[in-house]
Amino acid sequence: MKHLHLLFVALSLGSFLGRVALMKFRPEMMQLKWINLSPHIINGLLLLTGFSLAFQYVGDHGWIAVKLVALLGYVGLGVMTLKRTDVTRWYAFGGALLLFMYILKVALTKSAAPF
Repeated sequence: MKHLHLLFVALSLGSFLGRVALMKFRPEMMQLKWINLSPHIINGLLLLTGFSLAFQYVGDHGWIAVKLVALLGYVGLGVMTLKRTDVTRWYAFGGALLLFMYILKVALTKSAAPF
């Protein structure tokens, strides 16, 4: 289950980066149904595998709650990145990537400490 979850983590980041690149260089492709639908499927499976792993984990679950809150921030900034057209898009993009890295750090260390 862990490897499946890691696959969906990679696919989620890849789909986000791909959609940002499409918005910049080929915005007409964002109208394709599969481009708009596939991230929802990938992220849904990511959450499903994540919850499955969380229920298998024994011990302190505080870091999992931190990951979920950071995930909400990542999703919010991701939406801003894809919806905005001004310079705010790029600040949101940078923030989303920083939160993604923080989520990875929390997952690897199982600690919610900021650094």
